[in-house]
Amino acid sequence: MGISLALSLFGAPAQAQTQDAPFFTDTVARGALIMDVETGGILLEKNADEPFAPASLVKLMTADVALSALASGRINPTDAYPVSDHAWRTGGAPSRTATMFAAVRSSVPVDALVKGLVIQSANDAAIILAEGMDGSEAAFAQHMNRRAAELGLSNSYFVNATGLPQEGQKTTTRDMALLARNIQISYPEPYKLYAQPEFEWNRILQRNRNPLLRLNMGATGLATGFAEDEGYSIVAATEKDGRKTIVVLSGLESDAARTKEAARLFEWTATNFERRSLFSAGQVLGQAQVFGGTTGYVNAVLESGVDLYVPRKRTDLVTARIVYDAPLMAPLSKGTRIGSLKISIQGRQVLERDVFVGDGVAEGAFSARAASAVRELAFGWVRRL
Repeated sequence: MGISLALSLFGAPAQAQTQDAPFFTDTVARGALIMDVETGGILLEKNADEPFAPASLVKLMTADVALSALASGRINPTDAYPVSDHAWRTGGAPSRTATMFAAVRSSVPVDALVKGLVIQSANDAAIILAEGMDGSEAAFAQHMNRRAAELGLSNSYFVNATGLPQEGQKTTTRDMALLARNIQISYPEPYKLYAQPEFEWNRILQRNRNPLLRLNMGATGLATGFAEDEGYSIVAATEKDGRKTIVVLSGLESDAARTKEAARLFEWTATNFERRSLFSAGQVLGQAQVFGGTTGYVNAVLESGVDLYVPRKRTDLVTARIVYDAPLMAPLSKGTRIGSLKISIQGRQVLERDVFVGDGVAEGAFSARAASAVRELAFGWVRRL
């Protein structure tokens, strides 16, 4: 149970409602999510939690696991992994799928495997990394799922390292956006590989498979996918004028439609949103009622500032509210989380931040606690244990 308090933004009444036509654009994609990388703000979503078969998008999760291991020192760029018969037949030259053409029973260093995985979306690179890191692709898939849970990818499940057809594999556009954002932020140098135009291995030169890289639109990555009966998907990112944006689409009818729609949505986002500072670090957002304390109220503050991309010239569409975790019972120490700030654009929540106690509240005398208990009963709140 919680108490909601509306806040006023940009000098407009917090409860103001617009009767204008919807601000958000529609999309031919079955599922979509647009995210600002810097703030994590969501600029558009459609069926963002509807599961779909990720196909080659799985290799973003494979890449994250490998890059995390490299960053921690668990594996090294010069470590060489063997090319098994399984890796060669399933993802190599005989498979007629995306491959880096690693020779069977040879050994390939990790840095080359990562390049093959990221630049060429190579299935053999994915399997070789999986087997080299965890002994088998099945064991690596469980590693992927543990890592997905750490990142908060709550609607994804992985069964192999490649995305090749196998029962049970699923993801959502929201989870893919969260994963892509993590890769950009956590591994800034390796991430640059996603924009590398080509890579050569075994004397075979191949171009990057990302179609947006050739459109002069600031594309920096990441991956495309296709699954029978599910259509075409993409996880794409751009950087332009210091602004980084992620677009994730699923369920498109063709490769051409996927490229066209991704490019259109990047342009729509750049044209219709501008960056604004909404709140500063430590800013007092409001006061929450406290029971059983030396004072009856506590200041609610933010730990860090909040910047967000908002509709250009339509700040009236942006609203914010605090939802407190009621009832708040003393004692409360400074920095205790007491609720969340939820920011919406035209009724759609786009960002959420934790709200904390600004100044601690000590437990009051018996008489104050008794009076608070009566007030709590009158409000009908039930204290959760």
